[in-house]
Amino acid sequence: MNKILLGAAAIAFAICAALPVQADDFSGWYVGVTGGQASGTTSATTTTTFSPTGYFATSSVPAIDFVGNQHVGSDGGTYGAQLGYNWQSANGVVFGIEGDYSSMNLSGSQSGPGVDPCCAPTSFTITQCVSTRSLSSIRARLGFTSGHTLAYATAGYAQTTFKYNTLFTDTFAPAIETNAQSATRTGLIWGGGAEAKLAPKISFKMEYLHANFGSISGTSTNLTAFNPAIPFPTNVFTHTASLNADIIRGGFNFKF
Repeated sequence: MNKILLGAAAIAFAICAALPVQADDFSGWYVGVTGGQASGTTSATTTTTFSPTGYFATSSVPAIDFVGNQHVGSDGGTYGAQLGYNWQSANGVVFGIEGDYSSMNLSGSQSGPGVDPCCAPTSFTITQCVSTRSLSSIRARLGFTSGHTLAYATAGYAQTTFKYNTLFTDTFAPAIETNAQSATRTGLIWGGGAEAKLAPKISFKMEYLHANFGSISGTSTNLTAFNPAIPFPTNVFTHTASLNADIIRGGFNFKF
């Protein structure tokens, strides 16, 4: 996907050299469409507590905490639409406001095994999964024109719905614990790009954006073990995950 976008960008910027000078007017309202690739990085932690009436031995807790410290990578495609307005000065400085809404189908998981120190070769596994479905943002743009090209920096706020699921299992009893969280998170987004005129009212752009959506956290007391299942609510689990996203996308803008 990234190679296709970069190839299209090279063609678009080459075409600009043959266009008339008046094509470098970027002022006014515009709508557009975008598509590209997104990747996410997540620091995820699963920890638990010891209880004298619980399921775990004292040595099990640090082993679970160690394996539960994971880095989850995620990736997926993104496509959507945008609406914006530019003000352009006589010396080619452009200031604009842009809002967009896109799909952002990030998905990734990480699974880690461990051996229970108290009861080897008994083992346990912790799996943590993250995903998103959308991205919306409102950003300011500040740039400079040169011929038929606008180079700009952009920054503002972005929002996504962040889903985080975890699963703990072991082979001793066996035991199982699960947790599912979903929350809308807002954070800073910033980046930059370039936009080239293909015609007086049509332009092609490429941009890179980085978004930081903070973290979500929750606890669960649903650990069960043995068959039939016996609950151990005193072994409290805590699950926390953060999300950063990097987006590379290209698209077309159409002036009103």
